[in-house]
Amino acid sequence: MSLDPAFLGRRDIATSEEMEQLGLRIGEQLEPGDLLILTGPLGAGKTTFTRGLAEGLGVRGPVQSPTFVIARTHPSLVGRAPLVHVDAYRLGSAAELDDLDLDLDRSVVVVEWGRGMAEDLADAWWDIEIERPVGAGDDDLDPAELDADAPRSVTITREERS
Repeated sequence: MSLDPAFLGRRDIATSEEMEQLGLRIGEQLEPGDLLILTGPLGAGKTTFTRGLAEGLGVRGPVQSPTFVIARTHPSLVGRAPLVHVDAYRLGSAAELDDLDLDLDRSVVVVEWGRGMAEDLADAWWDIEIERPVGAGDDDLDPAELDADAPRSVTITREERS
């Protein structure tokens, strides 16, 4: 696990550009075998964070939400680890995630919506929770506004299987 401990804890993110920059700085440090589990509501910034992470890793893009393909592999353009970007939202169980046969040892793996499913993929992982303001009117939000600049909070912890 290669991430600088200075990234641990909670931080406020004001814009999508800041979210992408956080991902970039983290991506610059990641190594093969690193697993990141991203949690947050729709429009929280999980894919925006992953776009920055991909840039920090130096992988081929574009990075888009893999919702309909479940997993995308982005090969390195600079001789580093590829990025495997997984969206577990449509998966029903950890067994379905395991069936994807992800190359965990040679890749950096990001699993959106992975909490409760992806923890058995590795002995240790980075848990990244992204929160955005929510309110009673969320059902009325225009989907185009979900990625709009709005304050977010990001909490990063290192977890280990016991």
